[in-house]
Amino acid sequence: MTLTSQLIADQADSTTRSYEVRTFGCQMNVHDSERISGLLEDHGYVPASRDEQADLVVFNTCAVRENADNKLYGNLGNLRAVKEAHPGMQIAVGGCLAQKDQNTIVEKAPWVDVVFGTHNIGSLPTLLERSRHNQEAEVELLESLEVFPSTLPTKRDSTYSGWVSISVGCNNTCTFCIVPQLRGKEKDRRPGDILAEVQALVDAGAVEVTLLGQNVNTYGVEFRDRGAFAKLLRACGEIDGLERVRFTSPHPASFTDDVIDAMAETPNVMPQLHMPLQSGSDRILKSMRRSYRTKKFLGILDKVRTRIPHAAITTDIIVGFPGETEQDFQDTLDVVRSSRFSSAFTFQYSIRPGTPAGEMPDQIPADVVQERFERLVALQDQISGEESATLLGTTQEVLVTNDTGSKGATTGRLSGRAPDNRLIHFSVPAGATPPRPGDFVTVPITETHPYFLIADPQPEDYQLRRSRAGDAWDLAQADSCGVNAGGSSTGSGVNLGMPTIRVGG
Repeated sequence: MTLTSQLIADQADSTTRSYEVRTFGCQMNVHDSERISGLLEDHGYVPASRDEQADLVVFNTCAVRENADNKLYGNLGNLRAVKEAHPGMQIAVGGCLAQKDQNTIVEKAPWVDVVFGTHNIGSLPTLLERSRHNQEAEVELLESLEVFPSTLPTKRDSTYSGWVSISVGCNNTCTFCIVPQLRGKEKDRRPGDILAEVQALVDAGAVEVTLLGQNVNTYGVEFRDRGAFAKLLRACGEIDGLERVRFTSPHPASFTDDVIDAMAETPNVMPQLHMPLQSGSDRILKSMRRSYRTKKFLGILDKVRTRIPHAAITTDIIVGFPGETEQDFQDTLDVVRSSRFSSAFTFQYSIRPGTPAGEMPDQIPADVVQERFERLVALQDQISGEESATLLGTTQEVLVTNDTGSKGATTGRLSGRAPDNRLIHFSVPAGATPPRPGDFVTVPITETHPYFLIADPQPEDYQLRRSRAGDAWDLAQADSCGVNAGGSSTGSGVNLGMPTIRVGG
């Protein structure tokens, strides 16, 4: 570094530093990014505006899918020249891929300043400072959890809805998954701590929470209470002002009737369930070490629909697992036909180094996987369209979000979520009061599509319910940038670089 660039960097060190967090991965990664943002702001960093280059870019990574590696290293490559043009800029990499690759990240991208893992998020500000002082990369990966992430400061991405982590880690040994190696064995938070965080969110204006864990329905294993998760759902039902409770993700092998009862009997637990199938072949499920079979899986869905008739059930499915025959794949299609999922997150199997499945024989050729994947997607698209069509003409209460969809600017429609979490794009009749993010509107469904619904109500069919969450949105906008109620957000320090389903509107 030249004397001039060192002086520029030193000057940057003495001023307020801006940051951006780019997230790749699951809901747990998104929640961790909220903690990272809160931690950075607690140490004086400010979110970068859309038109400025951040002084710090943090990548919070996933290691479950093959393209996670490509996405990270591609982004790091693009930032090399940017960093050279901005003396004092820092780059940090955390999350599951950091925990897995460790020093490899700095070997492949020596311009990275900090590498931290899933167990020591709280160390990030110290590592950044140490790297700036020593002018060398800092790599710190712990093998066990340093501080439970939910004890760290939080910069919530939403004023009306929030993630609440109830556990971290996983005790399962699925042969395709590397998460237990990267996040460790399951560690549960005490119920009182969880409910205190939920109450704090509600006190701040939130009307919706999602309870989050790698396997939420084994919650309580650490303190030997098999009924802890059902009790937690019921306790959330006692919190005044909390209107919607969701959770993700459960494991079919551990899903019990007491949880179904709690869902059915707790009014603010939403009629929605994400139940990962992974495969409809019992032979493949055994090879995956998924400790359930299709009969049990379908039995759970039957019980849920008996108690909660209008529940929307979603799933995860892997296509092309090693050794999968055409008959195995046909078994999966049969289960999908029987299950009537409202939507499915479908994945083509890819080898993940360090997993037993990666060493298995009979890896499926890519062209076979692709062809099966396309057949599965076509079937699920058909089912999703048929299930959505049953809602035509129904009336739905929509929690309004601050995402207007890809066509919102041209259609003028706003967006929100139904109780069963379906995406609804709706218009506001001429002369009617527009809602704020966090408010509720009740509208009739006038058009259906496989993965979203349209509501274009007449004035007499449009009902607005202003909420504390909408008030909180107004306050947040006024505090951050002075935008009037109903204006669009200028963004936060968290950029969700996750794959999404593109929808029209």
